[in-house]
Amino acid sequence: MAWDFETDPEFAEKLEWIDRFVTEKVEPLSYIGLHPADVKNPRYEKLIRPLQAEVKAQKLWACHLGPELGGQGYGQVKLGLMNEILGRTMFAPSVFGCQAPDTGNAEIIAHFGTEEQKKEYLGPLLNNEMVSGFSMSEPQGGSDPTLFITSAVADGDEWVINGEKWFTTNAKWSEFLIVMAVTDPDAPTYQRMSMFIVPTDTPGVEIVRNVGVYGSPRGSEGYVRYTNVRVPKDHLLGERGGAFIISQTRLGGGRVHHAMRTVGSCRRALDLMCRRAVSRKTRDGVIADKQAVQMQIADSYIELEQFRLFVLKTAWMIDKYKDYKKVRKDIAAIKSQMPKVYHDIAARALHVHGALGVSNEMPFAGQVIGAFVMGIADGPTEVHKVTVARQHLRAYRDVQDPDFPAYSLPQLKEAALELYGDPVEAVHEMADQEA
Repeated sequence: MAWDFETDPEFAEKLEWIDRFVTEKVEPLSYIGLHPADVKNPRYEKLIRPLQAEVKAQKLWACHLGPELGGQGYGQVKLGLMNEILGRTMFAPSVFGCQAPDTGNAEIIAHFGTEEQKKEYLGPLLNNEMVSGFSMSEPQGGSDPTLFITSAVADGDEWVINGEKWFTTNAKWSEFLIVMAVTDPDAPTYQRMSMFIVPTDTPGVEIVRNVGVYGSPRGSEGYVRYTNVRVPKDHLLGERGGAFIISQTRLGGGRVHHAMRTVGSCRRALDLMCRRAVSRKTRDGVIADKQAVQMQIADSYIELEQFRLFVLKTAWMIDKYKDYKKVRKDIAAIKSQMPKVYHDIAARALHVHGALGVSNEMPFAGQVIGAFVMGIADGPTEVHKVTVARQHLRAYRDVQDPDFPAYSLPQLKEAALELYGDPVEAVHEMADQEA
């Protein structure tokens, strides 16, 4: 029987190194006015490249990739434990070669790209020499691909793309965009769309504006308009009509990584809440002595540990089955649970810090907004809950209970009496025998 909650000693040492490295060298990067996607900035070259070299020397670069792509081919459990640490600070994914959306885009090109596409884009992307964008969501359709209207029409040796995309992360820094567009409007719903590589400097690609999440100093979410954008026929990614399958391949593992990074953010908020609780004085002690504060800390710890174990179990299932479809319910479940756990812990940490907590001198307001982002990104929470329910109900599809089902208490009692007899009659029989 295998049932273990320990990390093997060799990998535990790596996690200790990652923890120390992130604390001492990576976390300070968040406060110097540089963005992780600004890879052409001279300061990025000066500050980030040496740290990436240290990570590579430790053989911890892009660990989600197989050895053939320069990674370690780690399973989801190891990746989850790593991302728990990386989730503490915005620069860590870039320093460790696993930053979104580049990792997902690299995965798409690695799995579905032609040799020419891999040669031109995959290497530079994996080496963090360029930035890409995933241009999927639309203003009128959000993240529901069945409502997308951006089109790609074949014209000779080219595709002509028209439409608008919303929240294309890092578009303003990108050198190319992966665009989902309708190529076959009359095909079955999930076979209507295809994916394309579109260089960002292609005529007709317009970044209308860069949208920021509320409270962020700069916008990094591109509102992109495509007007008669022409790309060669060989810029198609994968099969025509295969965009939905490609996007699901891209998102499955990413949602687990999102969840573990959220665990890291929650742990940071809880840590700061506890530090404040034991140091903030009142007229008769510190606020950690107050039951109201103790309840908030207890609730936060319990929710965090429950969520963490659920995420790690899901990661373990992915490693075990090697099939995202078999774990679809659990992936959807952790995705739907994630924003609530994050919000509640961050909000409590904010509250315990009082006026300081709501100020821009603390990270908590940003974390609360970040929790709402997690409830929208990669599909809204409600969609994932529907997936959980539908997947769970599949095991009950053949059930046809009558109005008074076999599990009603009277029927259960009747079945028990048939099995074991009437205890009252048994007592009378014993009494008669003794007499």
